[in-house]
Amino acid sequence: MNLGLIKRVGIAAAYKGGSVLLTHYGKHTKVFKKGIIDLVTEADTGSESIIIDTIRSVFADHAILAEESGLSEGDADSRWVIDPLDGTTNFAHQLGLFSISIAFASKGETVFGLVFNPITRELFTAEKGEGALLNGRPISVSQSKTVSESFLVTGFPYNLRDHFDPLIMRFAKCLKASQGVRRLGSAAIDLCFVACGRFDGFWEQNLKPWDTAAGELIAREAGAIVTDFSSNPFTIDKTEILASNGKIHNEMISLLEIEDTV
Repeated sequence: MNLGLIKRVGIAAAYKGGSVLLTHYGKHTKVFKKGIIDLVTEADTGSESIIIDTIRSVFADHAILAEESGLSEGDADSRWVIDPLDGTTNFAHQLGLFSISIAFASKGETVFGLVFNPITRELFTAEKGEGALLNGRPISVSQSKTVSESFLVTGFPYNLRDHFDPLIMRFAKCLKASQGVRRLGSAAIDLCFVACGRFDGFWEQNLKPWDTAAGELIAREAGAIVTDFSSNPFTIDKTEILASNGKIHNEMISLLEIEDTV
């Protein structure tokens, strides 16, 4: 496995995908609905197409799991996980909080990840065991010791109506306990903002592998603790995630402990 080549190809694919997104951003673009509030645009599909083509031009035998096209056959021990536009609703409303997320897993373990916001030109990257970077400079999590001095971020799933009560209960508990809670609309960005210390903790449920694969590695490599809501180790097949600077993790677990009756 040539991780250096994987990194270069992944970054090149992200920049090409970003160019597609910028071509559509702020202009009239077709918006389709995958669900009541789950949107997909021409930008999603165009970005995904060029990302996959860029990867396939070098790694034709690798498997690819992408949000819009699903799983493409290939070597299961070498798998790319792609979200071509994380934050589609923001994008459709011309709010510049969205990203491209690309991860590479070797034998089921994520070993490289990147998250790129083409509006801010912020590129977060991480290689397993090598730390995390923002535009080439090392980043690390915050040093807040308690939730009362912490700034938190969360997200709501597209099927929030099916989980409304537990969502609001968790949100209310964390809002009361912390300095504040934000909802940005891109889980990949949320994880990266924990990684660089802008937020002290992030939680969300009903996520997909392409939402978390890259950001989770970036957060961990920056020193974050990443688990599910029950403090079990996080894997990308899990639907709930809690990432924190580590110092507030146990307190966050307690705040998220409620009975989900749905």
